[in-house]
Amino acid sequence: MNRIRLLSALTVSLLPSATSTPPALASAGACPAATVDVATADELQAALGGAEPGDVIHLADGTYLGTFVTTASGSEESPILLCGTSNAILDGDGVRGGYGLHLDGASHWRLVGFTVRNAQKGVMVDHGTFNVIEGLTVTHIGDEAIHLRAFSTDNAVRGNTISDTGLRRDKFGEGVYVGSAQSNWCTHSDCQPDESDRNVVEGNTIFDTGAESIDLKEGTTAGTVRANSFDGEGMTGGDSWLDAKGNDWQIVDNVGVNSPQDGFQMHEILDGWGTGNVFSGNTAEVNGPGFGFAATNTDGNVISCDNDVTAADEGFSDRDCVEA
Repeated sequence: MNRIRLLSALTVSLLPSATSTPPALASAGACPAATVDVATADELQAALGGAEPGDVIHLADGTYLGTFVTTASGSEESPILLCGTSNAILDGDGVRGGYGLHLDGASHWRLVGFTVRNAQKGVMVDHGTFNVIEGLTVTHIGDEAIHLRAFSTDNAVRGNTISDTGLRRDKFGEGVYVGSAQSNWCTHSDCQPDESDRNVVEGNTIFDTGAESIDLKEGTTAGTVRANSFDGEGMTGGDSWLDAKGNDWQIVDNVGVNSPQDGFQMHEILDGWGTGNVFSGNTAEVNGPGFGFAATNTDGNVISCDNDVTAADEGFSDRDCVEA
């Protein structure tokens, strides 16, 4: 692999600063004292339906059977918090229908600490902004664990433990899925690109997924994927930990092991998409037949030489790396 120094100021400016913090990462912090205590599924749905800015909904330990939805929003000054321990379990009662928890047009929520399991999708956000999904356990899911869709922007997904996805169909079993495939734009985004932009996916532990740990769809722009841990052992519906099909994502300081093909992939699904993405400081122990970084049919992405690749049969990348 030849290392080249690209002197373009534009490209150098794309490389991430070690001190930069995206605005979507405003901390949820510890859950304050509850304003609403719930202990049953009916109480939880009533609290979600009637939530107002500043509410703190506390889940008692136990199992909440069903699928849950809210259309309420908090505000920048007064978000709505839904908090519990990992022993507070939202159970969707089956992996073939329904969302464990659906923020449907709901913004400024903080979801902290509890478990979502046994649903077709775990946590779904549609038309939601400035939500924080933090410290959840999302497991035993039919399709994707956490999905940001339909112009959901400026959200943060961080510190979650995600596993055991794709139980309904392995190729739909991503850990974190941002945006929509072009084939679904007429369903979810008025036949326009699903501009689920500036989302941050940080510090998550993702393993035993049917498909990619993280899928960044065409139509999405300017997000950050940082300091996540991936293990692709047993993946049967995907062939990399991360697939970047959007534009101008920062993919930095992630650690992956065990991929069925490549560590990180880029694809141009539509003209003009799958470009401007920056990969820097990642560690890839592929233990697989492909590359650490496979640019595939794309151009214009930056694969920094400070990425560390081992045990990839094809080598570091199918493109030259760039010295920062």
